[in-house]
Amino acid sequence: MGKTIYFSGLNGLRAIASLAVVVSHTTLALGLFHLSPFIFGKSADGNPQGLLLAGFGVTIFFTLSGFLITYLLQAERDKQNIDIRKFYVRRILRIWPLYYLYLLAVLLFMFANNMPINFTSLWFYIFYSANVPFALGGIINLLAHYWSLGAEEQFYLFWPWLNKAFSTSILVYVLVFLAGLLLGTKFLLHLLMPASVIKTLINATGFHYMMLGGLGAILYKNQSQIFLRLFDNKITQFVCWIVIFLLVTNNFHVASIIDNEIVSIVALGLIIGQINQKNRLVNLENNVFDFLGKISYGIYVIHPLVIQILAFVLNPIALPAPYQYVVVYSSILGVTIALAHVSYQYFERYFLSLKKQFVVIDSASNKHEK
Repeated sequence: MGKTIYFSGLNGLRAIASLAVVVSHTTLALGLFHLSPFIFGKSADGNPQGLLLAGFGVTIFFTLSGFLITYLLQAERDKQNIDIRKFYVRRILRIWPLYYLYLLAVLLFMFANNMPINFTSLWFYIFYSANVPFALGGIINLLAHYWSLGAEEQFYLFWPWLNKAFSTSILVYVLVFLAGLLLGTKFLLHLLMPASVIKTLINATGFHYMMLGGLGAILYKNQSQIFLRLFDNKITQFVCWIVIFLLVTNNFHVASIIDNEIVSIVALGLIIGQINQKNRLVNLENNVFDFLGKISYGIYVIHPLVIQILAFVLNPIALPAPYQYVVVYSSILGVTIALAHVSYQYFERYFLSLKKQFVVIDSASNKHEK
């Protein structure tokens, strides 16, 4: 099978993005704990502001996913023809088990607590189209975050086929064309029809962020000197980390139409900085980030239900407000991480072990699997 592919530091990016999502969603749900949700201020519409890094965290995930999937597909193409069937089996074994287990758990929880369920929207969640109600309305609250998983699965419907059909050089032009078409359409609609359904759906697919990650993977794999000079230098790495700092402190904003695109480019810069190592300014390769990155899928999937359940558990506890904030955030983070670890060790790993018979290019999710 050859040498195992492992990229240093990327679990750190996964960990940062997933924990930021949990912190932000906890902030927006503080009303459930009878606490003020305005600790990060107000957004333009007057609603509580979450952590900006969380909103852009999904963009980071999209870019990272596009990079990894494309690199592995290209590596497989170097060895043999891309086996589409095996690709889909690997994706199913990685994503579907926890996806549907959590979906079932949410439905049982909502039934038990007489919470209303939009059964029309439910079909979108069952068939990996949660980004449709997310964009057009009718979300199921404890499943709203599934929109990004639906977007990724939709991307996989065509992406391996393009990698198989086109040579690497042609694929670069296809990528630039498709990403440019999506961006051009988005910008045009923003100027002429800002409330357009098409623009909303483009935002809710994130295909161009994944394509940007894919383009980076191809250029990195082919050791494009122009690409490496642009992204793998200390100035670029410094700028990328400054943007992350601004996101963490809720101070990042250029223009709403391009903010996510900038973050996607920043994410690609951090990816290259981490895996190429020589110019990285912050080393994300450590045991803590390795652990959190390995279970980041579980952290992302299960945290909304953890927030809802802990709202029932913690509300009767009377503490001064400052201590309540500490208890709420630490409890939600601690329980989410613990359950994600249990899920990975005793549920997800079984299905991951089945992937081995469908692997063409061996890859490791953390340094201990190399």
